[in-house]
Amino acid sequence: MSTSTPTRTTPAVADHFHEPRRADCPWCGGRNLRTRMRARDPLRDRAGTFVLEQCRQCGHVFQNPRLTAEGLAFFHRESYERRLEEFAARVLSDHAVRRRHRAAAHKLSALPEPESWLDVGTGHARFPEAAKEFFPYTSFDGLDPTGRVEQALLEERVEEAHRGFLTTPGTAARLRARYDVVSMFRHLEHTPDPRAELRAALTVLRPGGHLVVEVADPRCAFAALLGRWWLPYGQPRHLHLVPRANLRAELERQGCTILVTDRRTPHIPYDLSAAVNLVLAPAHPLLRAAAAPVADVAWVLDNILAPLLRRTPFSNAYRMVARRNAP
Repeated sequence: MSTSTPTRTTPAVADHFHEPRRADCPWCGGRNLRTRMRARDPLRDRAGTFVLEQCRQCGHVFQNPRLTAEGLAFFHRESYERRLEEFAARVLSDHAVRRRHRAAAHKLSALPEPESWLDVGTGHARFPEAAKEFFPYTSFDGLDPTGRVEQALLEERVEEAHRGFLTTPGTAARLRARYDVVSMFRHLEHTPDPRAELRAALTVLRPGGHLVVEVADPRCAFAALLGRWWLPYGQPRHLHLVPRANLRAELERQGCTILVTDRRTPHIPYDLSAAVNLVLAPAHPLLRAAAAPVADVAWVLDNILAPLLRRTPFSNAYRMVARRNAP
């Protein structure tokens, strides 16, 4: 698969929030693209339509045109994060989130006891909080592009807080070879350059350490069934959706051994209920309240069907555990 630097096209009209639309795939450079989905910002903070395109050559799905750094900052500001969390709470309860993080930590407890662990894209550091039950002697640090990680530090869910991406200038060099485990739960979708973010993750990982990557699966059958109402499309903040084969090949190319590929545990039972809430998001609060029984039925279906769906192409996510080989 080609890793040459892809070319870009120049749009007739540019704005501060979008880069020029590109005519090729940012992952493999292929030029045979198709439009996968068009959607508006569900919170309606920004007018216009966001587009996801898919490369017919490698299957990579990406936002095109992509948000600029200014656009990313706009959708990571505190007020937008707060409203996004309020929307997410209508789909997943705090109890469900804690249960999901605990299940992930329990699954990863098969790893050798690490001394230090960096959770990338940690948000409020709910995963480190849950993981301490299974890794009581591990020091957990957090990294996130928002101020939530700093609040997590104040509330002692992490021991150190780092703001930004791993590719933020100076971050990877400062944290070089410091961690035994680096985890990225639903983080790679948000990164402007997922391949560079993976390289940076391996930079801060010690040889023999483990990288845990969990991402939404663009090949999930719900994506085709629900279209723009499929929540993991995540517009406008999801910039990339990486297929399993692409991620595996990239990690192996960067000197890793893939130990685990899991499509069952990472599945989140929210596809139907999230679709209902996305449809209702712009509606008047009275209409949303009247439609609450429909959302409740969708939630019940999500959870009843989850044990079956997580074993089928309807599983909406996957997780890889890779070991960084010694140079």
